[in-house]
Amino acid sequence: MTKKDIVTKVSNETNLTQIDVKKIVQRTLDVILESLERGETVELRNFGVFKVKTRKGRLGRNPRTGQEVQVPEKKVVVFKPGLVLKNQVK
Repeated sequence: MTKKDIVTKVSNETNLTQIDVKKIVQRTLDVILESLERGETVELRNFGVFKVKTRKGRLGRNPRTGQEVQVPEKKVVVFKPGLVLKNQVK
């Protein structure tokens, strides 16, 4: 399912125009992104939690040459599904 599919489905079920729904969906995603950029946790009850974690730096290996390479630490977004989401996907 794409963002367009979501917009179309919500528009059909709410009698709002696709343009209005698209603005709402995009702004929602923008707010989530802005919060994650600030390092905040985003919790959507019954759906899940988005969080930024820092992966530690480590010593890796170049698969072509076998040479050891230092991999720096980096920040990644992780998602932990909520209980309701887990149960519905089963």
